[in-house]
Amino acid sequence: MSTYQALWVTETPQFAQKVIERSLDDLPENEVLIRVHYSSLNYKDALSATGNRGVTRQFPHTPGIDAAGVVEQSNVAEFVAGDEVIVTGYDLGMNTYGGLAQYIRVPASWLIKRPSGLSLRESMILGTAGLTAALCVDKLLCAGVVPEDGPVLVTGATGGVGSVAVVLLTKLGFQVTAATGKAEQEGFLRQLGASDVISRAALLEGMDKALLKPKWAGVVDTVGGDLLFNTLKALQPGASAACCGLTAGVDFKGSVLPFILRGVNLLGVDSVELPLVNKASMWDKLSLQWKLDLEALVHEISLTEVPEAIIAMLASQQVGRTLVRID
Repeated sequence: MSTYQALWVTETPQFAQKVIERSLDDLPENEVLIRVHYSSLNYKDALSATGNRGVTRQFPHTPGIDAAGVVEQSNVAEFVAGDEVIVTGYDLGMNTYGGLAQYIRVPASWLIKRPSGLSLRESMILGTAGLTAALCVDKLLCAGVVPEDGPVLVTGATGGVGSVAVVLLTKLGFQVTAATGKAEQEGFLRQLGASDVISRAALLEGMDKALLKPKWAGVVDTVGGDLLFNTLKALQPGASAACCGLTAGVDFKGSVLPFILRGVNLLGVDSVELPLVNKASMWDKLSLQWKLDLEALVHEISLTEVPEAIIAMLASQQVGRTLVRID
């Protein structure tokens, strides 16, 4: 097969997305050629597909920061034809043609072999969102958070990272409070395991105060902005917040008081440039002791349905995870 189907983003002058036929010769000269079986749709993909230069500098381009598939050709000994592999993050889908296509060609240093406890489909239901959620939870656990400490807050809980975090924290025995701007999704969040649901507006109350009443034993924050700092002001003494998102903005107004009066911790989480050994360790955990049933939060679409799904995501209409089946 010398051609393949790919989502193609063009600037003419408005940004547009459609599935076209491309040549394998157009792929970059990297070490491993992979036939993609599944990808997923992430907020970063939607930004890339609509021309955000902070994500993708040059167009035309194929987004897709996640891919799971089978090796077809390899120039390195670590991978051979037939190996099932996962790639998330690094430059995939940013400035290297991404996983929203039937084929990718990437460096071997970006790849891990599929853990035996996960299918290719399950790995992409998780994708970058699931990996990030697991990294956030792991950071909280390493900081000493335990279920007996009290409720853990998840912001942006209906999104990809947030919804997986709700399921994982519930599995680990935590009492989870899910925060969302989508009041109509309370039933969905409770189905995932949330014991309480709070509005985004309620979390923004008390912005003018230096500190708020201690409440949260931990926070998984997926939105950033002023909402993040307001949650820090409501952490219990010595508690921690894991921060991984920016949908509410990259800046927040705050002070040092929560840090020096209550000793709270703000923990940054990066899943993009994380060393491969750390990614592989977390994928192993997600395939074994942290194996999750995520069917309740997944919506499966075909590659041709991605442009419509991008519009919905940018309009804050996405709930849970969008799995992309690459036919």
